[in-house]
Amino acid sequence: MKYNLLGNTGMRVSELCLGTMTYGGVGRFAPIGSLGQDAVDEQVRAAVDAGVNFIDTANVYSFGVSEELTGRAIRNLGLRRDDLVLATKVFRPMGQGPNDEGLSRKHIFREAEASLKRLQTDYIDLYQIHAFDPLTPLEETLDVMNDLVRSGKVRYIGASNLAAWQLMKALAHSSYHGLSRFVSLQAYYSVASRELERELIPLLLDQKVGLMIWSPLAGGLLSGKYKRGQAPDQGRLSGFDIIPVDKEKAFDIVDVLRTMAEAKGFSVAQLALAWLLHQQAVSSVIIGANKMEQLVANLDSVNVVFTAEELARLDEVSRLSPEYPGWILERTAKDRIK
Repeated sequence: MKYNLLGNTGMRVSELCLGTMTYGGVGRFAPIGSLGQDAVDEQVRAAVDAGVNFIDTANVYSFGVSEELTGRAIRNLGLRRDDLVLATKVFRPMGQGPNDEGLSRKHIFREAEASLKRLQTDYIDLYQIHAFDPLTPLEETLDVMNDLVRSGKVRYIGASNLAAWQLMKALAHSSYHGLSRFVSLQAYYSVASRELERELIPLLLDQKVGLMIWSPLAGGLLSGKYKRGQAPDQGRLSGFDIIPVDKEKAFDIVDVLRTMAEAKGFSVAQLALAWLLHQQAVSSVIIGANKMEQLVANLDSVNVVFTAEELARLDEVSRLSPEYPGWILERTAKDRIK
């Protein structure tokens, strides 16, 4: 397991991060997973034994149950809290009231306290906004996140699912006013969906912001279980197909991955994860699983090695189509690059 600095910080996180969306199975999260305490303990132990020090959850995952199970697992296993990097999120509805969602001062303070209690810890390493809130002034959100850092209850702050202009506006405001800046962005990215490369990845590299990847297997499409023209009858794609993906192009990519996987003795899913680990901007890839064997296989993806020719082949089959202004910026910058 390798460890990367998270953005422009001195905190090192494992290149694989344990995701906890499958923990609990309450409400709309039931189709994703419903692991109980024993299974959660087993997953956390396996991940830590493999070198993972990074765990990502959210208050909304099973409406707090995921955080509770995660916090209890750390206690049950006797793990040192300071050896772990715990990340959680705030934004989505946690009740029926008018102030039970969003990024207002009122909601963030309440949910931060609730997450601390459920995780059985007195600080959160990385506290992330789960999305952009168009109803709350961005300045209010950044001020309260800064207050949480100053209080010692939060070490670093991060964002998730933002557009490039939203993230840059937040970074600029924080820098100008001397507030804590977002050190990371959690976003969807996979070899089948490379849209992040148009605007966000250049921004992240320029501003030294870390990148955490959610759904690296495109909701299961890159797991290798599905074939072209065959409707999925089980797994996440059958009941939770929320990610818009060009499936025909994705299956072209899977065909290339399958050939490479057979030659290397790994699975399609392991190669899809490993491709992300080879991307410069990526700090950590979030992996989650319903079954222990899935988690063990995902953890083994760190051992995949690509040749330059293999990476070039994957780049060719998955490359984005030209889009303005990207294509003209590329042309005009050619003789200005060192």
